[in-house]
Amino acid sequence: MQFASRMPQLSRWPRLGATMLLVLLAACGQGASQPASPAAASPPPAEVGVVTVTLGEVGLFNELPGRLEASRVAQVRARAAGIVQQRLFREGSDVRAGQPLFRIDAAPYQAAAASAQATLARAQANLGQATALAERYKPLVEANAISKQEYSNAVAAQKQAEAEVAAGRAAVQTAQINLNYASVVAPISGRIGRALVTEGALVGQGEATPLAVIQQVNPMYVNFTQPANEVLKLRRAFEQGQLKQAAGAQGALVRVVLEDGSEHPQPGRLLFSDLSVDPTSGQLTLRAEVPNPTGSLLPGLYVRVRLEQAKAGGAVLLPQQAVTRTAQGDTVMVVSPQGQVSSRKVKVGGEQVGQWVVVDGLKAGEQVMVDGFQKLRPNATVKPVPWNGGRPAAPAVAASAAKP
Repeated sequence: MQFASRMPQLSRWPRLGATMLLVLLAACGQGASQPASPAAASPPPAEVGVVTVTLGEVGLFNELPGRLEASRVAQVRARAAGIVQQRLFREGSDVRAGQPLFRIDAAPYQAAAASAQATLARAQANLGQATALAERYKPLVEANAISKQEYSNAVAAQKQAEAEVAAGRAAVQTAQINLNYASVVAPISGRIGRALVTEGALVGQGEATPLAVIQQVNPMYVNFTQPANEVLKLRRAFEQGQLKQAAGAQGALVRVVLEDGSEHPQPGRLLFSDLSVDPTSGQLTLRAEVPNPTGSLLPGLYVRVRLEQAKAGGAVLLPQQAVTRTAQGDTVMVVSPQGQVSSRKVKVGGEQVGQWVVVDGLKAGEQVMVDGFQKLRPNATVKPVPWNGGRPAAPAVAASAAKP
């Protein structure tokens, strides 16, 4: 009896299991019919910074090592022997040509000038006497009142007196020159350095003693060198019409870059290039003239010279990070209108203010990738946006904030 009463309870378990199985199958069917969540959808194209190619005429610059030199240098020397009595300038100041710089004891030269002047006066007196005698003898010799020999002696004495006067005048001039040398003046205008002697020094004994140095620093010269093979390449490019010369009526423009990377504000102009190549280094020497009104450029300073020697037509300037330079060549990443990114070989012609000058390999209107290389994925499209030079974008203003 007990066994018979449990049979109905056991028969209910199979029916309960079947019911639960049907419920689970229905739930799975409902989940499969629901749409995918937004998180499972494909991501949007990555934004990359690009620049649009605009072809034009771009100058080709070379940066070459150079050294500054004063345009004029004069050594002030003592040409008169004596004791320095006074220094008449301030060291490190600007002086003008003819300005007195030193005064040397002039007493001996004043005495010599006075003696020469007295000698000249005596010679002039002798000349007057000899001239008067020759004029008196002239009518007498015509009347045979005196011998011709006496007249000839009188004429000879007159000419000798004239020579003595000429010698006396030269002696006076020499004495005056030596007296003027006692006052040492500036031979040129410029900036004078420190005094090489002090008051009380004996100068000019046996040789012209250096007293100071004057340098004209406005304008300045900058001497720089360029490899001869680069000059030959440029000449061939000019002859073949690949490049145009950048030199104008005033000569090619140059820019001076200082050691700290700053650029001198005033541009200079190329004066000349040497006619021969240095056999030891294979370098050609060039010289440029640079304005220096403020005196910020100093003689002897090492600088970099940025020289524009040629212009390339159909070229474009690209940021340096846009160009990949390897031993196999130079390449850039070009973005198509459909957002596809492909590599393109280009030809770099030089550098200009931190940018590469690309002379071949690109067409006008193409978009070159500059930023966002880390976002690239294989076979994935990108969204090109104008590159802002690495500056952060301006924050967007909400539309609601614009409403009153």
